Amino acid sequence: MTQHSGGCLCGLVRYHTDGEPLWVVHCHCSSCRHHTGSAVATFVGFKREQVTFLSPDRSIYPSSPGVRRGFCARCGTPLSYEADACEGELHLYVGTFDDPENFVPQSHVFHAEHLPWLEVHDTLPRFPGSGSGASS
Repeated sequence: MTQHSGGCLCGLVRYHTDGEPLWVVHCHCSSCRHHTGSAVATFVGFKREQVTFLSPDRSIYPSSPGVRRGFCARCGTPLSYEADACEGELHLYVGTFDDPENFVPQSHVFHAEHLPWLEVHDTLPRFPGSGSGASS
């Protein structure tokens, strides 16, 4: 079984995953930009039961109705996204993995909200909303 580990900048919050991810996407929505302070966020989606947090220290912020964003309260690292609309899934920020190079993005979601000065020159599909299989 494929396993990956990751965590926050200070090391307080660590996690591991078991099995292959459901998908990997670049998200351009304004909510993800605000949560990360970045122009785009890249997520790796897993079934909730595939992800284990190794400590109870992950903090949760309810960013909008039905949406919960996880982060480290000590160092501020954004870690995860969960939503009622994606029941049973947990989405992790690719940059928090110890081995982010192992996750290759498959598409761009919420591309209708992308910043006009950011053009990523790849051949991945671009969905105006969540597309198929991702709703961060």
